[in-house]
Amino acid sequence: MPMFSTPKSSGWSCSGKNESLLDSAALARAYLHAKRSVLAAGFGWEIVWQRSRRAVNLSESALMREAAWVILSAGMREAVIRLKFPAVSESFLRWRSASEIAASAESCFRAAIQHFGHRLKIEAICTVASMVNQKGFDAIMEEVRIDPIPALQQFPFIGPIASFHLAKNLGIPVAKPDRHVSRLAERCGYSDAHALCSSIAQFTGDPVDVVDVVLWRFATITIADYSGFAVMAGIGHS
Repeated sequence: MPMFSTPKSSGWSCSGKNESLLDSAALARAYLHAKRSVLAAGFGWEIVWQRSRRAVNLSESALMREAAWVILSAGMREAVIRLKFPAVSESFLRWRSASEIAASAESCFRAAIQHFGHRLKIEAICTVASMVNQKGFDAIMEEVRIDPIPALQQFPFIGPIASFHLAKNLGIPVAKPDRHVSRLAERCGYSDAHALCSSIAQFTGDPVDVVDVVLWRFATITIADYSGFAVMAGIGHS
């Protein structure tokens, strides 16, 4: 029995079968080309990091850290968040515990706002710590285990797309329906990002969340060349 159930929230439209007419081998070749490009560009560590994420081993500290990362990432470039996140983490006591952050919420806020000047996002991170402290980490994780996406949407700034981002970062095997992977899926004839990533995962053996990371990073380093990927996968013309 899987540790985490298949998400049931709106936006999850994968039917569990291959919805594309693409030849699976051609799609896999396109994916492996994308993966080689990501490795050559120096982003292999992102693949290793995603492979290491497993929700069954999740800690309270990791939940708060990843929630904070996703909250700050909303509408922002990943490179900007990566630059600022170490200082924000220091401001929030390196995510030692929800109780410590909740008890020091005012000082944590004052420190963090000096490094990331979005008041509502910093307040949202304080709220996450308060919720985890009051509700209990184990209780929240049981909700996540039963139905991940709605459970994660209880946190501020974690909406329909961000909830998949957070779920993926926590090690739940989902694809984030952001614009890059969603457009790749559309160009390749799939209904959504998860359907595309699931099809590739079934053929290559890479987990769905790893496939998502590879395709997302490939899109960023090729300046969103969605058509190029589709051509490699056997759709369209060069």
